[in-house]
Amino acid sequence: MKFISIIPARGGSKGIKRKNLVNLSGFPLVVHSIFQSREAKFISETYVSTDDPEIKRLSLKFGAKVIDRPKELARDDSSTESVLLHAMKWLEEDFDYFVLLQPTSPLRYSHQIDEAIQLILFEKSDSLLSVCKNHAFLWDKHAKSLNYDYRKRPMRQNKEWEFVENGSIYITKKKLLKEEKNRLGGKISLYIMPRWMSIEIDDEVDLEIVRYLFRTRYEKPHSYYYHHLKEIKLVIFDVDGVMTDGSVLVNSKGEEFLRFSRIDGKGIQLLHEAGFMTAVMTSENSPIVEARMKKLNIPFVFINVKDKTAQLEKLKQKLGLENEEICFLGDDIQDLDVMEKVAFSCCPRNAQQKIKDRASYVSPFKGGKGFIRDVCNLLLSHIIKK
Repeated sequence: MKFISIIPARGGSKGIKRKNLVNLSGFPLVVHSIFQSREAKFISETYVSTDDPEIKRLSLKFGAKVIDRPKELARDDSSTESVLLHAMKWLEEDFDYFVLLQPTSPLRYSHQIDEAIQLILFEKSDSLLSVCKNHAFLWDKHAKSLNYDYRKRPMRQNKEWEFVENGSIYITKKKLLKEEKNRLGGKISLYIMPRWMSIEIDDEVDLEIVRYLFRTRYEKPHSYYYHHLKEIKLVIFDVDGVMTDGSVLVNSKGEEFLRFSRIDGKGIQLLHEAGFMTAVMTSENSPIVEARMKKLNIPFVFINVKDKTAQLEKLKQKLGLENEEICFLGDDIQDLDVMEKVAFSCCPRNAQQKIKDRASYVSPFKGGKGFIRDVCNLLLSHIIKK
């Protein structure tokens, strides 16, 4: 049996402007579903159905094929079924099942897609949807309890709960979709997912919850990072909170001292030996930093930088690089604009919250306490993997 995935990602949206392109953990929202689909063992091809040029560009960049969706199927009232039917007519290859992956439900793993495929085959079903257990006592607008008797309130652990459609994974036989014009029908299977993975992004509150879960519970495989790491040529470091722990030692004469990690220094040396270029950008004006960067043989050192984005553009022009070839390590608000421009951004685990929400990679190490070496190891592991 041949399974292909369809990721519907139009340019417009209601609750959040350009929702499918919003930043989630360092990547545009739609890219997460592309990663997950491409990592699934039983998906033959990954397609993105879109009307938007930027989504099309990103989809092709990250290895998906693109179905050009007509504008009349990209309106607020356009049904997902209409998108699937259009895809079925557009596709020339032969296949047996559609796997629908909605980008607004990004909390899924590739192995769950594979498990859902195995389930529909094992149960010999015509369609499948992913669900989570309902843990709510429901009432209707007439104050009538729907799924329990309020006079005999059951213990939650003893109640036989219903299931809630979570929007993450749908699988449909091509034949069924053609005949029923619906993603569900015939014999239907349920693939049960944890409740924390069952949040659909409809508004800003949902987005903040999903960002929190991506940061605290979702374990991104390193394959997520390799898509970006293969292009990296330049690594740019901030200093305070990145190369140091952010603290300053001051003696009785008012002289300041900074503490740097030799372990981090070794990581930078290994980057140089592997052919990476390095640079430092800091808003501080410190001779200590200049001396340390000279010791580390970092060729491009920019201190007392007031506008890091402008400095980034100058350095890119000088070296003939694009954003896709740059990695930036930062930890505080002044780094945010640069982090959103470059292809791969990293921060330590004690970085500011907004930085952690936007970073491509949040290290388990603190700044000045192994963070840089951890990122260096990640970059170098890709070289070894290749």
